[in-house]
Amino acid sequence: MSLEVEITRGDGPILLGLPHTGTHVPQDIRAQLNDRGQALADTDWHIHRLYDGLIADVTCVRTPIHRYVIDVNRDPSGESLYPGQNTTGLCPLTDFDGHDIYRAGRAPDAAEIERRRSLYHAPYHAAIAGELERIRALHGFAILYDCHSIRAQIPFLFDGVLPDFNIGTNLGTSCDPSIELAVSGICRSATGYTSVLNGRFTGGWTTRHYGCPDRRIHAIQMELAQSAYLAAEAPPWTYDQRKSEALRAHLGEILATLEEFKPPLGGSA
Repeated sequence: MSLEVEITRGDGPILLGLPHTGTHVPQDIRAQLNDRGQALADTDWHIHRLYDGLIADVTCVRTPIHRYVIDVNRDPSGESLYPGQNTTGLCPLTDFDGHDIYRAGRAPDAAEIERRRSLYHAPYHAAIAGELERIRALHGFAILYDCHSIRAQIPFLFDGVLPDFNIGTNLGTSCDPSIELAVSGICRSATGYTSVLNGRFTGGWTTRHYGCPDRRIHAIQMELAQSAYLAAEAPPWTYDQRKSEALRAHLGEILATLEEFKPPLGGSA
């Protein structure tokens, strides 16, 4: 297994995917980025800290590689997740505000994209797939909970202000309906927070690729607005302890509820 993938192995039924918390950029690639690219603004800041310790015996798979190197939550073919909408690709050429992140003439070509896919994208998903199979063998099912965050206001990507909780289940196809219902219910009931189910974000490639209830692998994406736990959505991207503890209470309730999930009869193991 690639040293670029970090695996924390537990024996519970949940796997936490952490695709965008990494900030490592190999030096040769960093030299190709312009000042905007080197700022790494589109990181899922502190998400691994936000979820740390919420439940025991959970499995985590994390890449330390930054999404500007390659986005492990994108289709490896390069196909857009949201056709017709502004988004970023497998090896992003712009940031979330639509600005170039590479120096002139230094953007990766097809051969370089394939090199990065092989080095970083493929090992991450080999780890995800392997851990899901291990968990399913233990419990008869597995739940992939994909952990994300994003700035609440990004006009290039969406209008207005994003809700605090953005739940994606690929329009209800990536997990059992009871999982979708339970998670969305907890979010709707969270006083002082806003939520949406399958709004602007319906689940990235990870959720869509692995979520298959008939095979007893359930996947759900949680995209959190960074305003819900950061002091400000701007450098230095400071973790707000008070906001975070309040949010962690709801995230802990979500994970504890998923931990008690019992799959319905039927479906192949």
